[in-house]
Parts: sequence; C-alpha cells; structure tokens
Amino acid sequence: MIQHFQYKHMFTNKQLPGWTFSFYFKGLKYEGNYHKEGNIEWTSHTPPQEEEELLKKQLHELMLFHVYE
Repeated sequence: MIQHFQYKHMFTNKQLPGWTFSFYFKGLKYEGNYHKEGNIEWTSHTPPQEEEELLKKQLHELMLFHVYE
C-alpha cells in the first residue's frame, strides 16, 4: 500500500501538464514524474519488477482522483 503520497506541478506555469510525486512503499521512498500521457518516470530507484505494475496502477488511480477530478 502506498503511504504519504504527495504530488505537485512540475512547472511553475500550472497550465503545462506534468507532476512530480513521492510516496513510501514498504519503508522505501519512491519519487518520479507523472507525464500528461500517464507515463511514469522514476527519478529515484525503480521498484522491484514484481511490484512495479501494482504501484503504477495505484499511482494512476491517485492522480486521476487528485488531478483530474
């Protein structure tokens, strides 16, 4: 489960799409960029392959809820 999820606009001009995010998962902090197309770019270490798809799905849901509501 993702904990302490945070996001903010990537650019000072908030009309330009793109967000940075961070969260904790199993005690490790993950950071990345969420692009307008829904692409996720990890800027910290990459999650283990077996958990990456689960985390991406949860991130998409969180971004849809917070950004595109």
